[in-house]
Amino acid sequence: MDGGQKIDLTSPVEKIRGVGPKTAEALKKNGFFTVKDLLYYFPRAYEDYQKLTKIADITPGKIIVKGKIRNLKVAYTRRRNFTITHGEVYDETGSLPAVWYNQPYRAKAFDEKKEYYFTGDYGFKYNRYQFTSPAVVQASEVEEMQSGFQPIYSSRGSYKSVWFKRFFENLRGDFADIPDLISGNSISVGNSGPLTNFSNVLSEVGIPNGARREALFNIHFPESAEDVANARDYLGFEELFELILAAKLNKNENAKLRSAPLPFVAENTKRFVGSLPFQLTDAQRKATWEILQDLEKTTPMNRLLQGDVGSGKTVVAAIASFQAVKAGFQVALLAPTAILATQHAENFEKLLTPLGVKVGLLIGATKNKDELKKRIKSGEVDVVIGTHAILTDDTIFNSLALCIIDEQHRFGVMQRQKLLEKVQKNQKQNEFQIASAPHFLAMTATPIPRSLQLTVFGDLDVSIIGELPKGRQKIETEIISEVNMRESLYPKLQERLDAGEQFYWICKKIDGEESSIDDGANTVTDKEKVIKEKPPISDATNVKAETKRLQKVFPKARIEFLHGKMKPDEKDQKMQDFKDHKIDILVSTTVVEVGVDVPNATQIVIMDAEGFGLAQLHQLRGRVGRGNKASNCYLVVKGDNKPSRRLTELENSTDGFHLAEVDLKLRGPGEIYGAMQHGELNLKIANITDTKTIARASRVATKLAEHPENLANFPELLQDIQKYQQLTTLN
Repeated sequence: MDGGQKIDLTSPVEKIRGVGPKTAEALKKNGFFTVKDLLYYFPRAYEDYQKLTKIADITPGKIIVKGKIRNLKVAYTRRRNFTITHGEVYDETGSLPAVWYNQPYRAKAFDEKKEYYFTGDYGFKYNRYQFTSPAVVQASEVEEMQSGFQPIYSSRGSYKSVWFKRFFENLRGDFADIPDLISGNSISVGNSGPLTNFSNVLSEVGIPNGARREALFNIHFPESAEDVANARDYLGFEELFELILAAKLNKNENAKLRSAPLPFVAENTKRFVGSLPFQLTDAQRKATWEILQDLEKTTPMNRLLQGDVGSGKTVVAAIASFQAVKAGFQVALLAPTAILATQHAENFEKLLTPLGVKVGLLIGATKNKDELKKRIKSGEVDVVIGTHAILTDDTIFNSLALCIIDEQHRFGVMQRQKLLEKVQKNQKQNEFQIASAPHFLAMTATPIPRSLQLTVFGDLDVSIIGELPKGRQKIETEIISEVNMRESLYPKLQERLDAGEQFYWICKKIDGEESSIDDGANTVTDKEKVIKEKPPISDATNVKAETKRLQKVFPKARIEFLHGKMKPDEKDQKMQDFKDHKIDILVSTTVVEVGVDVPNATQIVIMDAEGFGLAQLHQLRGRVGRGNKASNCYLVVKGDNKPSRRLTELENSTDGFHLAEVDLKLRGPGEIYGAMQHGELNLKIANITDTKTIARASRVATKLAEHPENLANFPELLQDIQKYQQLTTLN
């Protein structure tokens, strides 16, 4: 990074002044490969060290104190591996007690002769006023910087916040050489005419020249909170712009592909619907019609079918499959687990076999696999349902035209690419054209908020089944304190067991070695004594320990456990045994989040419910209520802590779409969709519910997507959006 020349943010980290080979190697091990990786490593928070309070003047609330510390000691509690570190913070006006929970290293981290800035909450807790778990930074580190308003960076490996502050301080003068991500000056005349006044497009949405360098400077060297807010405004725009542009380019690319048209024949659909032992809901009818119309086109369908748990997505997918088969083509349905694939196969056989459609199940445990693959290759099998076994090179289709993926976020880009190749390798000539891509239908029971549909999934058409079939029982949800389980929960569950019903018991961990550490609310106090007597779940909320404990609580029940580290065959067998009612209580981790229908399972207990995300809790709740019996979901919270908004929203609503919007606001899109399809939704700044910024970003992205040839002028932008394009692309 030489002064006066524009910085190439795609350059490797060793191009940065002061970064030698050893440092570069260490940085790469911690995920910093390019100049951009470092410049876009944003502070997690900011502290205004100018707002100091003398200890004599402190009042309850957040405070910043400059002082020294003494009398450090570590207290070991009766709870295994749980410690309390005590200290006394003091200045020339007075002193106050400070405590850190389960941070024993604090006792050796201080030099009692040096001054520190202590930042945290001061208040009444456990019968006294104290400074609880304050953040600490050495005074000299703060005072060597140019401003008292300073960024706080998360540690990355051995690189602590102070390292990042010094690193950026050393590069302060280079920020003036950071180029804009996009600029009107680099736009050329495209094949379809000039992209006129692109600079005007940027300025009209509030993006002046030099906006990026100013934003990056202010995010790392702010003088005030206002500087940070202005920086975040631009950087959030930039992130949303890249997402939306990627989606628009995907849609353009998808339009170039060709697929076999699968004509709608009203008599066929009427015959299918007439064979059903129930009536379709209006939402199912609307979604079905949208899909059947798409299948008639020569451009491949790229549609997302959203439906809450139990809303009837399978029937809609089966109607689409019937249209494909009657047009003379094959269908592949890819499911994330063998037992879910088996369930789909059973449902499709009930729906389609009476109508002359041949359904095949291809999973790892399938017998006579070679014979089935021969029948698939010859075209004898119309609908193939399976797991990754469908994707193997020796699974050859005769005329694949429709691919359905259930819970598509559990599959990566490579899996969809494999399905695409199976069409390209086995093209079937028809009177219109040679197919180059299948029609693609993704199904998900995790409702996707409207704002994400506009950005991450902007290239997908969306169908929504927003109502449940008639007769489906509402699931009653209740928050229960662990202290009250024995009196208020166990008798209800015993009644259900006596009535021959089953239930799930969900834990976050597999065994005690992995169990999470509680906070100070359950240390050695009289409160803990009470909790331990009724019952000790704070120490044992893991699958193996809970199984043993529940065997004492419900001695006549057949209780088994299930978790993700078991072999696939073993997991499938446990789920099958539960479905066959060989198990009364299934103690499990979230591995059952996407699972089989067990209509007799009417109760689900979720331990340590605060440790789960809202969408995940809603998915888990959907494991019950699959039949016509009244069902309940119990959210168990530790001690007598007040439940979070997340839990109270779940207790009051069964609308998955409402809950998805709430979850997005509470947690952010990166938390919810961060590892989606083996990509990374790397939103650090953007508020994806900010409709104004989405509109601004969409306006600029639309202009650039109209002339994609201009992207060659922006190699850094092109590199970024190619990553995002992989989230939902077909090709």
